[in-house]
Amino acid sequence: MFGLLRLVLFTGLAFVAGVLFERSDQRNECPGTYRAGICYVTELPDV
Repeated sequence: MFGLLRLVLFTGLAFVAGVLFERSDQRNECPGTYRAGICYVTELPDV
């Protein structure tokens, strides 16, 4: 019983940690200004 509850708890914590990690990684990869979860790019990069 407690093993199943612990599995659900750790799975939820791992999911939240993964979401937070991905959001911080998006902030580091933004070439412009990052505000309120949106990346604002003032000039287009050369492709």
